[in-house]
Amino acid sequence: MNYREFFKLGPVFGYFFRSKDPSRPTNFNIRMMHGINKISILVFLAAITFFLLKKFL
Repeated sequence: MNYREFFKLGPVFGYFFRSKDPSRPTNFNIRMMHGINKISILVFLAAITFFLLKKFL
């Protein structure tokens, strides 16, 4: 595995922009879980960006 494959962000962005699947069950708990997951991914990416900018600038 090389670095390009290791740092692929395609699946991360696909998680945000995928379409609704009617075969998957939906309820309040699952919607909240996905909402919290999206928030945590955004905070993680913002923190990584902040640390990289702080280190290199």
